[in-house]
Amino acid sequence: MMRLSIPVAIAGPITAGLLLALLNLPAFAGDFEDGMQFVLAKNYAKAVESFRKAADKGNADAQFNLGVLYAKGRGVPQDYEQAAKWYRKAAEQGDVPAQSMLGFMYLKGQGVEQDYQQAMFWYFRAADKGYAVAQYNLGVMYAKGQGVAKDYEQALSWYLKAAEQGHAPAQSILGFMYLKGQGVDQDDQQAASWYLKAAEQGYADAQYAIGVLYAKGRGVDHNDQQAVSWYRKAAEQGNVDAQFNLGMMYAAGEGTEQDYKQAASWFRKAADQGYARAQFKLGVAYAKGRGITEDNYEAAAWYQKAAEQGYAPAQFNLGVMYATGKGVLQDEQQAVAWYHAAAEQGDPDAQYNLGVRYDEGRGVAKDEQQALSWYLKAAEQGYARAQYSLGVKYDNGEGVPQDYAQALSWYSKAAERGHPGAQTNLGVLYYKGSGVEQDYVEADKWFSIASAADYEDAKENRDLMEKLMTPVQIADAQRQAEEWARAHQP
Repeated sequence: MMRLSIPVAIAGPITAGLLLALLNLPAFAGDFEDGMQFVLAKNYAKAVESFRKAADKGNADAQFNLGVLYAKGRGVPQDYEQAAKWYRKAAEQGDVPAQSMLGFMYLKGQGVEQDYQQAMFWYFRAADKGYAVAQYNLGVMYAKGQGVAKDYEQALSWYLKAAEQGHAPAQSILGFMYLKGQGVDQDDQQAASWYLKAAEQGYADAQYAIGVLYAKGRGVDHNDQQAVSWYRKAAEQGNVDAQFNLGMMYAAGEGTEQDYKQAASWFRKAADQGYARAQFKLGVAYAKGRGITEDNYEAAAWYQKAAEQGYAPAQFNLGVMYATGKGVLQDEQQAVAWYHAAAEQGDPDAQYNLGVRYDEGRGVAKDEQQALSWYLKAAEQGYARAQYSLGVKYDNGEGVPQDYAQALSWYSKAAERGHPGAQTNLGVLYYKGSGVEQDYVEADKWFSIASAADYEDAKENRDLMEKLMTPVQIADAQRQAEEWARAHQP
């Protein structure tokens, strides 16, 4: 006898998707066979009639298939209650796929009141008979703590039973559990092994995952070409993470020739599925004309989509668009609003720009304390421009009591990160002996470092400084500047 294709999956840590199973059983004449013939002809109304006749006579296969037709709304209006009714009749006769589907109905509350205990009851009956789908779904319930205490070891046990039968979603989730060390000792090689088994069966989530492992060299030797290959397989099946990562590989020229056009194409596929990071990258591609015609209006539109999903880099870039009037009408208030949204999420670019807006009273009332607060948030993340701005505040006593020691501290942090303004101001503090012992050599060192970056103020200061120094001091300052430059080479 034959069975209709049935949806039998629950999303796990890596989305399992919708599985289809077609069970081929020995054929026999009668209403059930007539029903299958009608299904093949896509005459579902007639199939329902034939299956119902066989089902009413107690044919479990017909009862199961009638449940499928009601669940899918084929030949009859979709009716989960009727689907559950017919699955139950088949399940009570020991029909394993029907038992599994009835468990699914209870899990989801389709046609029956949601009941995790009943779901587990029916899954257990099917799982005990070796039905891989039910074993997998039991694993998911244990992993999520649905109807039972969360137990990764039990989850692993059921996944393993299904995986050993070749069930791709179970193999993939086993890979995830070994990768994360859930219910088992963390083991990258075991993770890669299970992901690969599922990937070789064409399971997109596993193809994406094994691609990530090749890209990172976890459990397998690092191989960007292999990463690209697996990302492509998953991406072509619509896996949004793989589409995005494939775009990133093309953009960077990793594992494949750099190709901005291909990168933009894959970013678009993921962006069209609502993937915020891809929407942002597509916006960047439009803004810079990389692989696609430069178009600030399109850039702003894609930034907006990602920004509205809460993606901070897009919120910041959208703020910049409003601040500059590129792709949108210039609007300082909108710029501040988007900077604030990104800043609240910890984006240092946005925090610094928001500080500037409060400092200057652009798009918001001038507020030195707010400016200081946002500069500090960015500075504490190592953002050099914010560190420099804080140094200036303390140096000049703007919004805070003048404090050369604090100025020295913040200038030093920014200077070490290569900020020429901070390097120059740091040199001035050493020249004047403000907050630190006067040191012409140290001052000239920093002027020289900033001069190498073509910072004009530093060049002027260096020329004046060296008129006060001996040749030995100048040589010492130059040596130290060269040592600093070597130590800070990219």
